[in-house]
Amino acid sequence: MNLAKALGSVGGLTLASRVLALVRDTLQATYVGAGFASDAFFVAFRLPNMFRALFAEGAFSAAFIPMFNRKVADGGGTAAGVDFAERALALLFPVLLGFTVLMILAAWPITWALSGGFDRQHPTPEQFAFAVTLSRFTIPYLMLISLVSLLGGILNSLNRFWVNAAAPILLNVAMVGALLFFHGGDPYATARAQAISVSAGGALQLLWLWWACRRAGVRLALRIPRIDDDVKRLLTLIVPAAAGAGAAQINLAISTALAGHLLAAGSISAIYYADRLNQLPLGLIGIGLGTILLPVVSRLLSEGREAEAMETQNRGLELALFLTLPATAAFVFAAEPIVRGLFQHGAFDATDTTRAAQALAAFSLGLPSYVLVKVLTPGFYARADTKTPVRLALYSVAINLIGNLVLIPTLAHWNIGQIGPPLATALASTVNVASLYIVLARRGHFALDPQLRRKVPRLAIAALLMGGALLMVTPWVEPYLTHSLAARGLALTVLVGAGMAIYALACVATGAFRLQDIRSLLRRRASSR
Repeated sequence: MNLAKALGSVGGLTLASRVLALVRDTLQATYVGAGFASDAFFVAFRLPNMFRALFAEGAFSAAFIPMFNRKVADGGGTAAGVDFAERALALLFPVLLGFTVLMILAAWPITWALSGGFDRQHPTPEQFAFAVTLSRFTIPYLMLISLVSLLGGILNSLNRFWVNAAAPILLNVAMVGALLFFHGGDPYATARAQAISVSAGGALQLLWLWWACRRAGVRLALRIPRIDDDVKRLLTLIVPAAAGAGAAQINLAISTALAGHLLAAGSISAIYYADRLNQLPLGLIGIGLGTILLPVVSRLLSEGREAEAMETQNRGLELALFLTLPATAAFVFAAEPIVRGLFQHGAFDATDTTRAAQALAAFSLGLPSYVLVKVLTPGFYARADTKTPVRLALYSVAINLIGNLVLIPTLAHWNIGQIGPPLATALASTVNVASLYIVLARRGHFALDPQLRRKVPRLAIAALLMGGALLMVTPWVEPYLTHSLAARGLALTVLVGAGMAIYALACVATGAFRLQDIRSLLRRRASSR
């Protein structure tokens, strides 16, 4: 399978979604700013985001897709896979419905746990009640996105990657629409409209995938729930996969709660905006590659093609680093101009820019490891091993907790406490990806091939050269980053375009990619048309 072509399809739609998310965040910064109203919304949005990562991009897919593929490969065809999906849906639907109702009833303690009670902000009872209300508006998304993950898993297994990749666009369309048409002078009213739009977007995603399944000839009927051997196996795999695939989200939730408890107002918002930018390459590269690799590797393993599975993972790792390392360099060396050009206007001031930029630079130190976790975990999930990633993830969660407790109060003395949570998260993710690689290598399930060993150091040098060049380009575009929307857009385009051009030249100069490789790629594309 052509990973670059598949990633281009998934990645292009993911990029469209992430660009819309940046538009959403820019409007959020303009109309809500970085005060208590925005902190309350981001806490309410944290739980849906966690479930999206755990189920749509993690646990359910990790458990369901290999089992679905195995049903198809064992001779039953797509009908056998659909039968298994119906049995899974029969149990999933009532469980999710009951769980959603329970979470709505428990919104007060959930909001307190996710925010640390906003202790340093000293909220009034009315303000905290507002935060709880926002959580109740967003909680139904948990059920909707879990059902979306079931339908998306079926479509991914049928190689219809683009349909599932397009679904998040609808969530961002709903949220951008709420900001454009329902914002007001009161940031609290705007935050309330945003919270309502989250669940509305989830309903749009579900309708889209339901229609896409019917177009693909897949019609799921709701049955009476029965826990048979296959469903038991699915449940057994989902629970550890949730913790394993969601280590980064668990770490971020811990960081958000500690930031709300230990840091001043606006810190949660600074961390959120930094994380949203950090999520752009993670979604485009890591989640896109993970979405593609899991069904492909599980299919190759089910057919006994071990060598091809390892080759596929090597090329996935190579592609991930080729795209991730320059993004890391950009966020480290040019964090402040990027944040200023995107967010500094309206209620978002220069102080907010500095705090968010510092958090972004800290987050990005772990960007390669965030992406590589998504590339390496399919090596476990495709072999129906969801327990090892969770065991390793627990180590990273412990490291993140300790790192936060040490770094936040230490850095707060220099008024940069908001850097603590991103640094701790980056460190924890780096430990996690190193552990995943060591275990896969020891089991003989993965080894770096000569091509990858040759390219990795060259890609790193090319990214560093690009980062140094960005430092020299920044003073030329800096004056235009707080002007009109068109001027800001042009300045950021020049900054990003210069970085991409320099990175491409550096890749050729260092030998990371040779000219004959590029010519060969162009010839293969021309011959495939």
